[in-house]
Amino acid sequence: MQLRKVTASQFIDVWSHYDVDGNGFIEGNELDAFLKEFMVNTQPFDETSFQYMKGRFLDAFDENDDDRIDISEMAQILPTEENFLLLFRFKNPLTSSVEFMRVWREFDKDCSGYIEADELKDFLEDLLKEANREDQVTEEQLLEYTTTMLQLFDQNKDGKLQLSEMAKLLPVKENFLCRPIFKMSNVSKKLNASDIDSVFNLYDTDSNGCIENEELNGFLKDLMELVQSEYDSDDIQYMKKTILDQWDFDKDGKINKNELTMLLLQQSQTYDD
Repeated sequence: MQLRKVTASQFIDVWSHYDVDGNGFIEGNELDAFLKEFMVNTQPFDETSFQYMKGRFLDAFDENDDDRIDISEMAQILPTEENFLLLFRFKNPLTSSVEFMRVWREFDKDCSGYIEADELKDFLEDLLKEANREDQVTEEQLLEYTTTMLQLFDQNKDGKLQLSEMAKLLPVKENFLCRPIFKMSNVSKKLNASDIDSVFNLYDTDSNGCIENEELNGFLKDLMELVQSEYDSDDIQYMKKTILDQWDFDKDGKINKNELTMLLLQQSQTYDD
């Protein structure tokens, strides 16, 4: 099975054409249409053969096994410029939302709560430098990549990336709070000290006994993703105020293990209801 070649500039057109509902995935009939147009075969498929080839295709490219293709997976599928592909190939995937929030703080240089075009350009330039590319990326290429990334990830078309949009460009390996133990019926009876310790240690990255600053923002980002897919810095700040008002018993602006325990048990009961 081979795929027809596209140029880097055509990538955004291909994605927009097949992601008909604009939900950030190519799935169902969208995926069927994509495969039928881009798969090069000298003989026509019958339906059985097509479903077989579709299964092979998903086995090869659907890295998270959700039976659909996201933007980063598509970038590995369509043959295009190597430098452009590198923007989707992170040598060290982010292990947690704490790490994500540190990257966010580094590149949101004006603290506006958004990654604007010039900040995104700096971010992409850093990614390419980390890849140790011998060939220099031109300013023109960098501007093209920035424009393309905005077209791909700026869902509300305001010319900048909010938190949830940047999170799709720079995904975290796993939202720990999405694990079944935090979503099961009667989960409050199943959460144990080991579960609480695992959550606390994930976010208390400096092991100082409390979750604060980027650690707290990373925790709040993961909590936010349990209830809504689109969010910005204002949403995180509102949740932060709500969480601290309710669960920061000693009013130090941080969350310690006892406070986290009470918070998670309450969250569990919310799922129960």
